[in-house]
Amino acid sequence: MQSMQALPAKILGFDHVGIRITDRDVSRAFYEKFGFVETDYFQADQANEVETPSGVRINLIMNGAKRPQNKNILLDEPIKYPGITHLALVVDDLNQLQTWLHTNKIAITEGPVQLSPRRITLFIRDPDANVIEFNQLV
Repeated sequence: MQSMQALPAKILGFDHVGIRITDRDVSRAFYEKFGFVETDYFQADQANEVETPSGVRINLIMNGAKRPQNKNILLDEPIKYPGITHLALVVDDLNQLQTWLHTNKIAITEGPVQLSPRRITLFIRDPDANVIEFNQLV
């Protein structure tokens, strides 16, 4: 077996992740609550780019099919298909976020819990049951 050569280019950072959604207006309004603002819209690709003031970017891919009972096919079904299961964001104050989530009636699906010596985390879901993890680094 031939050994693989080292990657000649350096990976410099993370740019964005694409999240499949079913309704542009509903999802855009949801993500705007977290400070994301639509910076570009790619109508032919049924996608947009949303970004926070601190430069965190995601793409909302607007071609999702509605699922029965709003289930996430990657997490809520017995067969576990490959794919990205969640988006993980870092926040500076998880307690303030938790209070804000309760005030805005956004359900916390797990946490807060200290998952490792490095972070305390909690999880929510967007309108299409995509999982968002919020971490406070300790």
